[in-house]
Amino acid sequence: MRIVTRGRFAPSPTGVLHVGNLRTAIAAYIGARAVGGDFVVRIEDLDRANSTVEHEQSQIHDLRALGMEFDPAIIRQSERFAVYDEVIADLTARGLTYECFCSRREIREAASAPNGALPDGAYPGTCRDLSAAEKRERVRAGRPPAIRLRTNAESYELVDAIRGVYRGTVDDVVLRRNDGVPAYNVAVVVDDAWQDVTQVVRGDDLLSSTPRQIHLQRLLGHASPEYAHVPLVLGADGERLAKRHGAVTLADLTALGESVQVVRDELLTSLGLPTGPLDEVARRFDWSQIDKSPWTIPLRWQTRG
Repeated sequence: MRIVTRGRFAPSPTGVLHVGNLRTAIAAYIGARAVGGDFVVRIEDLDRANSTVEHEQSQIHDLRALGMEFDPAIIRQSERFAVYDEVIADLTARGLTYECFCSRREIREAASAPNGALPDGAYPGTCRDLSAAEKRERVRAGRPPAIRLRTNAESYELVDAIRGVYRGTVDDVVLRRNDGVPAYNVAVVVDDAWQDVTQVVRGDDLLSSTPRQIHLQRLLGHASPEYAHVPLVLGADGERLAKRHGAVTLADLTALGESVQVVRDELLTSLGLPTGPLDEVARRFDWSQIDKSPWTIPLRWQTRG
């Protein structure tokens, strides 16, 4: 039987979680717990070159330190490549993919050109109609292909729990990179369905990717979860939060004398929520409480790092 609500947090273990990541995790946890739902953590370690067990362990430690409870049986995307490959093979058999030989530079240049109804930064389909001879020429030149989804600029509308109505157009998203690694969009769609995730809470920098994922969900026969995209966290310079902005991890802040509870309450306040243990806050939670503006971290964190 499908759980009524299941939320998730899915970090990439390529570094220590900063307070922006932790803030989003708190929103995801409270959103699921508010309706008596389940909560899972998934490790999105597709980037094998930069993912480490140490980072994974530190991330799990920080989530639990803030008061999040979740199933200890955590799945890792690095262990599920065969599943993603099977899905990509199915889409290919249905005539829904093509090989893309573009370099990163060519993709950047193509994405920066006007692309009609496609969203900013979208891939315009440069390789979608290459002849067999053109493909052989690129292979001989030592250019391994990525696999892209063949789309028709489909448009999808969703009602985001924080952002409200959003409509976006789908482009020919990558399914498998040219190094053979399955891409984020296919992995996240497959895993959300496999884990029965019904509520996805994440940073609003991923909002524009949601129509792509809805399109894949429909192609694969999966239901779409509810979405809530949390505004990002900024440094004093107005740029997205990074290490250069000071003490931005839980370990940084506790080393400077901030207790875990103080950090937790600061993040809750930044979201527009009351302070206290997360499960208690969840009992009084409603999505209308979430502050819809980006949050700039406190000056004391920026100057003491």
